[in-house]
Amino acid sequence: MTEIVSARGDRSDGVSYQDLLNTDSHPVPAVLRRENPLAGGVQKVDIERYISREAHEREKERLWSRVWQMACREEDIPEVGSYTVYDIAQQSYLVVRSAPDTIQAFYNACRHRGRLLREEPGRSHDLRCPFHGWCWHLDGSLKEVPCQWDFPQVTPEEYRLPEVKVGRWGGFVFINPDPDCEPLERFLGDLSQQFAPWPLEQRFKQAHVAKILRCNWKLAQEAFMEAYHVVATHPQILAGIGDANSQYDVWGNYSRAITPNGTPSPHLNWTPTEQDMLDAMLDRNLDDPPVASLPDGMSAREFVGTTGRQAMQPIFGDGVERFSDAEMTDSFYFTLFPNFHPWGAFNRITYRFRPYGDDHRMSIMECMYLAPYPPGKRPPAVPIHWLGADDDWTEAPELGMLARVFNQDVYNLPKVQRGLEAAKKPGCVTFASYAETKLRHFHRLYDRWVDAE
Repeated sequence: MTEIVSARGDRSDGVSYQDLLNTDSHPVPAVLRRENPLAGGVQKVDIERYISREAHEREKERLWSRVWQMACREEDIPEVGSYTVYDIAQQSYLVVRSAPDTIQAFYNACRHRGRLLREEPGRSHDLRCPFHGWCWHLDGSLKEVPCQWDFPQVTPEEYRLPEVKVGRWGGFVFINPDPDCEPLERFLGDLSQQFAPWPLEQRFKQAHVAKILRCNWKLAQEAFMEAYHVVATHPQILAGIGDANSQYDVWGNYSRAITPNGTPSPHLNWTPTEQDMLDAMLDRNLDDPPVASLPDGMSAREFVGTTGRQAMQPIFGDGVERFSDAEMTDSFYFTLFPNFHPWGAFNRITYRFRPYGDDHRMSIMECMYLAPYPPGKRPPAVPIHWLGADDDWTEAPELGMLARVFNQDVYNLPKVQRGLEAAKKPGCVTFASYAETKLRHFHRLYDRWVDAE
């Protein structure tokens, strides 16, 4: 269980995000004006939540078997007969497009001797077990049993593939193994309103990289839920990121962080120029010439907004002028409990974090790039690119400059895992009242799903 030990709501010195929006060269969408900070204070969480096998077993029983979780993109299974595999802890599910607008999900196990029906994505006109040839139609109904005469008690009614609930949002497919779960729409709350200006179903999967990490899945995702770590982990971008001026809000089962860019970190003891801020935003190596030079009198934020709109013009036409500098510049990162992290506006990132197999000390971090495309010209989704635990993020060049940033992020994570295991017991981790709002919100929901008696 978690413990709240104080009740302060302090914020960093410096310009607030709402004040920064007042300087935008274009009108900003109403969703960026929403505020709903989490009340409370500094919060402590038992370290056993990250290091114990018992916690992992409770998660399998009380979380992964009952909660809505993102399984894939709809475009991963684009045609009738397309399927993909979603694994979580010990469980494996087969997600299938069984009709042009029908997606179903089944337990990925043969009803005969239990072999996995599929191990990789693909397409087929039916679902045949590679072991003995038992076969099901795409809708899960029994199609064929070799030597049917030898199985007189096997009936089509009893031997359908067991299904799990399926929901769809933003071009994503969600599954829930709990037959009595609430509808996905209720679980999401008003998340669709947050993404109304930038509907994710109108994006295509431009990149998809998965890397195995040597840490618990919660440790992995928490490193990407706040900007508090930037000052120590990403010092090269401080001139162009308002890390400590981020805005954090929560609603129901999801939370949101907004980190402004093109504004300096309040941690700096010097004042960057607008060109300094632009160089930091573009991750310029100081030994290299500027990637771009600011016109006289233009701020870094306005420059990124202007060039971003120009780049989007072939996709949105004149409608591109409805987008603000903030939408082209800032980071809007959401967390839908328990492990799904879509980003808003035109930063293409979406994250998913989950256990690696049945090992509570290992996890999978996935990063997708979801990019807009011209109407009627949707490119095909790319396949997933796997990186092992010892591979470098730069071995995924499709991530661009983000790969180097990811190397900085994940460098700490195995050392955090090891440190928690070496820490004095009993022990706890401590989350800040404001800057770690999203982590506090996650653990409050975790308390309800996993640790409530």
